[in-house]
Amino acid sequence: MMSSVFHLYYDGFKNMSVGKTLWIVILIKLFIIFFVLKLFFFPNILHKNASKGHEADYVSSKILPNK
Repeated sequence: MMSSVFHLYYDGFKNMSVGKTLWIVILIKLFIIFFVLKLFFFPNILHKNASKGHEADYVSSKILPNK
């Protein structure tokens, strides 16, 4: 069953012409979204502000109200 499903998709992707180009465009966009934007716009705040092993303490001090 799984083998026939695999061969169905394999043959479909092998024979398409425009679809390959569209999949390449989709993969390039996903790479840009998840890797390039993360590098420039989402810094690792825990690495900057919390020492190793005390990440949970830092997060709880920011989330929980001070008494």
